[in-house]
Amino acid sequence: MNLLIAQCSPQREPLSNVDDWFAQVPGWLPDPDKKLIARRFGFDNFYQTMAFVNAVAEIAHAQDHHPEMMVSFSACTVSFTTHSAGGLTINDFICAAQVAALPEATAD
Repeated sequence: MNLLIAQCSPQREPLSNVDDWFAQVPGWLPDPDKKLIARRFGFDNFYQTMAFVNAVAEIAHAQDHHPEMMVSFSACTVSFTTHSAGGLTINDFICAAQVAALPEATAD
């Protein structure tokens, strides 16, 4: 599956084996329970950080799958989980791949 062009769909069950999906989203890390994936993106200034946040918001709106974001002057940590499924679904990996491919994204 090409995550960069995939569309999210309603998911009620978490993935049974998330390990296979991490190869498709380099730099994203799971929490200890593997119910959430997160990645920190670093920037030179607040303007770049906010441009990235707004680009992530566009993806979230288009996919109807919304992340948690921690925003500071020069960084943004983005995390995905599917609350309705109680863990990670394909939707989390679709959005993670699309966020990482943003031209505004420069991993720290």
